[in-house]
Amino acid sequence: MTDLDLATARRDITDALLTALERRHEVLDAIVDAENHDEAVDAIASLLGKSQLGAQAILDMKLDGLTKDQRRKNQAELSDLNNALTFTLAERPASSGDTLDLRPFSADGDADLFAVRTDELGVAGDGSGAPAGNLDDEISKATGRVDNEEAVWLVAVEGADKVGFVFGELTDGEVDVRIWIHPEHRKHGYGTAALRKSRSEMAAYFPGVPMVVRAPGA
Repeated sequence: MTDLDLATARRDITDALLTALERRHEVLDAIVDAENHDEAVDAIASLLGKSQLGAQAILDMKLDGLTKDQRRKNQAELSDLNNALTFTLAERPASSGDTLDLRPFSADGDADLFAVRTDELGVAGDGSGAPAGNLDDEISKATGRVDNEEAVWLVAVEGADKVGFVFGELTDGEVDVRIWIHPEHRKHGYGTAALRKSRSEMAAYFPGVPMVVRAPGA
Protein backbone atom coordinates (compact mmCIF):
# COMPACT_ATOMS: atom_id res chain seq x y z
CA MET A 1 0.00 0.00 0.00
CA THR A 2 1.44 3.41 -0.96
CA ASP A 3 1.75 6.34 1.43
CA LEU A 4 -0.98 8.16 -0.52
CA ASP A 5 -3.28 5.16 -0.29
CA LEU A 6 -2.68 4.83 3.44
CA ALA A 7 -3.25 8.52 4.08
CA THR A 8 -6.41 8.61 1.97
CA ALA A 9 -7.88 5.57 3.71
CA ARG A 10 -6.98 6.89 7.16
CA ARG A 11 -8.55 10.26 6.41
CA ASP A 12 -11.76 8.61 5.20
CA ILE A 13 -11.95 6.68 8.46
CA THR A 14 -11.05 9.57 10.78
CA ASP A 15 -13.46 11.98 9.08
CA ALA A 16 -16.24 9.39 9.26
CA LEU A 17 -15.65 8.74 12.96
CA LEU A 18 -15.79 12.43 13.84
CA THR A 19 -18.95 12.96 11.80
CA ALA A 20 -20.55 9.91 13.42
CA LEU A 21 -19.85 11.27 16.90
CA GLU A 22 -21.46 14.59 15.99
CA ARG A 23 -24.55 12.72 14.76
CA ARG A 24 -24.33 9.81 17.18
CA HIS A 25 -28.06 9.65 17.93
CA GLU A 26 -28.93 9.31 14.23
CA VAL A 27 -26.15 6.76 13.73
CA LEU A 28 -27.35 4.67 16.65
CA ASP A 29 -30.90 4.70 15.28
CA ALA A 30 -29.61 3.56 11.87
CA ILE A 31 -27.70 0.68 13.47
CA VAL A 32 -30.62 -0.40 15.63
CA ASP A 33 -32.97 -0.38 12.63
CA ALA A 34 -30.58 -2.42 10.45
CA GLU A 35 -31.33 -6.08 9.85
CA ASN A 36 -27.67 -7.18 9.81
CA HIS A 37 -24.07 -5.98 9.72
CA ASP A 38 -23.90 -5.21 5.99
CA GLU A 39 -27.21 -3.35 6.09
CA ALA A 40 -25.92 -1.28 9.01
CA VAL A 41 -22.77 -0.32 7.07
CA ASP A 42 -24.88 0.72 4.07
CA ALA A 43 -27.23 2.71 6.31
CA ILE A 44 -24.40 4.59 8.00
CA ALA A 45 -22.66 5.36 4.71
CA SER A 46 -25.90 6.69 3.24
CA LEU A 47 -26.83 8.67 6.34
CA LEU A 48 -23.48 10.43 6.69
CA GLY A 49 -22.43 10.54 3.04
CA LYS A 50 -19.22 8.66 3.86
CA SER A 51 -17.38 5.77 2.24
CA GLN A 52 -18.05 2.12 2.99
CA LEU A 53 -14.60 2.03 4.59
CA GLY A 54 -15.54 4.86 6.93
CA ALA A 55 -18.92 3.37 7.74
CA GLN A 56 -17.28 0.03 8.55
CA ALA A 57 -14.90 1.80 10.95
CA ILE A 58 -17.83 3.50 12.68
CA LEU A 59 -19.61 0.21 13.22
CA ASP A 60 -16.43 -1.41 14.55
CA MET A 61 -15.46 1.50 16.82
CA LYS A 62 -14.72 0.63 20.45
CA LEU A 63 -16.54 2.50 23.18
CA ASP A 64 -13.38 4.26 24.37
CA GLY A 65 -13.42 6.05 21.04
CA LEU A 66 -16.33 8.10 22.38
CA THR A 67 -14.20 9.88 25.00
CA LYS A 68 -13.28 13.54 24.62
CA ASP A 69 -9.59 12.70 24.65
CA GLN A 70 -9.95 10.29 21.72
CA ARG A 71 -12.08 12.78 19.81
CA ARG A 72 -9.37 15.42 20.23
CA LYS A 73 -6.76 12.97 18.92
CA ASN A 74 -8.95 12.15 15.93
CA GLN A 75 -9.46 15.83 15.16
CA ALA A 76 -5.72 16.48 15.31
CA GLU A 77 -5.04 13.53 13.03
CA LEU A 78 -7.67 14.70 10.56
CA SER A 79 -6.09 18.17 10.47
CA ASP A 80 -2.69 16.64 9.73
CA LEU A 81 -4.11 14.43 6.98
CA ASN A 82 -6.01 17.33 5.43
CA ASN A 83 -2.74 19.28 5.28
CA ALA A 84 -0.96 16.32 3.68
CA LEU A 85 -3.60 15.56 1.02
CA THR A 86 -4.66 17.96 -1.68
CA PHE A 87 -8.15 16.57 -2.28
CA THR A 88 -11.17 15.58 -0.23
CA LEU A 89 -13.58 12.70 -0.63
CA ALA A 90 -16.25 15.20 -1.69
CA GLU A 91 -13.98 16.51 -4.45
CA ARG A 92 -12.97 13.03 -5.62
CA PRO A 93 -15.83 10.77 -4.56
CA ALA A 94 -14.59 7.84 -6.63
CA SER A 95 -11.47 7.55 -4.43
CA SER A 96 -13.44 5.59 -1.83
CA GLY A 97 -13.64 2.68 -4.27
CA ASP A 98 -17.27 2.01 -3.36
CA THR A 99 -18.54 2.36 -6.94
CA LEU A 100 -15.55 1.01 -8.86
CA ASP A 101 -15.08 -2.57 -10.02
CA LEU A 102 -12.24 -4.38 -11.76
CA ARG A 103 -12.85 -7.05 -14.38
CA PRO A 104 -10.57 -9.00 -16.73
CA PHE A 105 -9.51 -7.33 -19.97
CA SER A 106 -11.36 -8.47 -23.09
CA ALA A 107 -9.28 -8.53 -26.27
CA ASP A 108 -12.34 -7.73 -28.37
CA GLY A 109 -14.42 -5.53 -26.09
CA ASP A 110 -11.67 -3.38 -24.59
CA ALA A 111 -9.37 -2.81 -27.57
CA ASP A 112 -10.82 0.69 -27.95
CA LEU A 113 -9.78 1.66 -24.43
CA PHE A 114 -6.31 0.22 -24.90
CA ALA A 115 -5.99 2.20 -28.14
CA VAL A 116 -6.66 5.46 -26.26
CA ARG A 117 -4.05 4.54 -23.66
CA THR A 118 -1.48 3.63 -26.32
CA ASP A 119 -2.10 6.79 -28.35
CA GLU A 120 -1.52 8.88 -25.23
CA LEU A 121 1.55 7.13 -23.82
CA GLY A 122 3.15 5.74 -26.97
CA VAL A 123 4.71 2.81 -25.12
CA ALA A 124 4.10 -0.92 -25.04
CA GLY A 125 1.59 -2.34 -22.60
CA ASP A 126 4.03 -4.74 -20.95
CA GLY A 127 5.69 -2.08 -18.79
CA SER A 128 9.06 -2.39 -20.51
CA GLY A 129 9.02 1.21 -21.71
CA ALA A 130 9.61 0.11 -25.30
CA PRO A 131 7.77 1.94 -28.08
CA ALA A 132 4.25 0.69 -28.72
CA GLY A 133 3.87 -1.85 -31.48
CA ASN A 134 0.90 -2.73 -33.62
CA LEU A 135 -2.24 -2.65 -31.48
CA ASP A 136 -3.38 -6.17 -32.40
CA ASP A 137 0.11 -7.53 -31.74
CA GLU A 138 0.24 -5.80 -28.35
CA ILE A 139 -3.10 -7.29 -27.33
CA SER A 140 -2.19 -10.74 -28.66
CA LYS A 141 1.07 -10.74 -26.67
CA ALA A 142 -0.77 -9.57 -23.55
CA THR A 143 -3.33 -12.33 -23.91
CA GLY A 144 -0.48 -14.84 -24.18
CA ARG A 145 1.16 -13.54 -21.01
CA VAL A 146 -2.15 -13.72 -19.16
CA ASP A 147 -2.71 -17.28 -20.35
CA ASN A 148 0.80 -18.17 -19.14
CA GLU A 149 0.06 -16.56 -15.75
CA GLU A 150 2.79 -13.98 -16.34
CA ALA A 151 0.42 -11.00 -16.36
CA VAL A 152 -3.06 -9.81 -15.54
CA TRP A 153 -4.81 -6.92 -17.24
CA LEU A 154 -7.90 -5.52 -15.56
CA VAL A 155 -10.37 -2.89 -16.70
CA ALA A 156 -11.62 -0.41 -14.10
CA VAL A 157 -15.35 0.16 -14.56
CA GLU A 158 -18.00 2.25 -12.89
CA GLY A 159 -21.40 1.11 -14.03
CA ALA A 160 -21.28 1.00 -17.82
CA ASP A 161 -18.25 3.32 -18.04
CA LYS A 162 -14.75 2.00 -18.62
CA VAL A 163 -12.53 4.44 -16.75
CA GLY A 164 -9.08 2.88 -16.97
CA PHE A 165 -6.70 -0.04 -16.62
CA VAL A 166 -4.75 -1.89 -13.98
CA PHE A 167 -1.78 -3.74 -15.48
CA GLY A 168 0.07 -6.38 -13.49
CA GLU A 169 3.20 -7.91 -15.04
CA LEU A 170 5.27 -10.60 -13.31
CA THR A 171 8.90 -9.48 -13.56
CA ASP A 172 11.91 -10.85 -11.66
CA GLY A 173 9.79 -12.28 -8.87
CA GLU A 174 7.67 -9.13 -8.40
CA VAL A 175 4.35 -7.95 -9.76
CA ASP A 176 4.90 -4.64 -11.52
CA VAL A 177 1.57 -2.81 -11.16
CA ARG A 178 0.64 0.19 -13.29
CA ILE A 179 -2.55 2.23 -13.23
CA TRP A 180 -3.83 4.20 -16.19
CA ILE A 181 -7.01 6.31 -16.06
CA HIS A 182 -8.77 7.61 -19.16
CA PRO A 183 -8.25 11.39 -19.53
CA GLU A 184 -11.99 12.05 -19.34
CA HIS A 185 -12.20 10.36 -15.93
CA ARG A 186 -9.20 11.88 -14.16
CA LYS A 187 -9.27 14.04 -11.04
CA HIS A 188 -12.19 12.07 -9.59
CA GLY A 189 -10.20 9.61 -7.50
CA TYR A 190 -10.37 6.61 -9.83
CA GLY A 191 -6.62 6.08 -9.68
CA THR A 192 -6.70 5.81 -5.90
CA ALA A 193 -9.74 3.54 -6.03
CA ALA A 194 -8.21 1.29 -8.69
CA LEU A 195 -5.06 0.93 -6.63
CA ARG A 196 -7.09 -0.03 -3.56
CA LYS A 197 -9.06 -2.62 -5.49
CA SER A 198 -6.00 -4.02 -7.25
CA ARG A 199 -4.29 -5.23 -4.08
CA SER A 200 -6.69 -8.10 -3.48
CA GLU A 201 -6.92 -8.89 -7.20
CA MET A 202 -3.14 -9.14 -7.61
CA ALA A 203 -2.85 -11.21 -4.45
CA ALA A 204 -5.39 -13.66 -5.89
CA TYR A 205 -3.63 -13.93 -9.26
CA PHE A 206 -0.09 -13.95 -7.82
CA PRO A 207 -0.28 -15.33 -4.27
CA GLY A 208 2.74 -14.55 -2.13
CA VAL A 209 4.41 -12.38 -4.79
CA PRO A 210 5.44 -8.83 -3.75
CA MET A 211 3.53 -6.04 -5.50
CA VAL A 212 5.44 -2.99 -6.71
CA VAL A 213 3.43 0.03 -7.83
CA ARG A 214 5.18 1.91 -10.61
CA ALA A 215 2.46 4.48 -11.28
CA PRO A 216 -0.21 4.95 -8.58
CA GLY A 217 -2.54 6.78 -10.93
CA ALA A 218 -2.61 9.07 -13.92
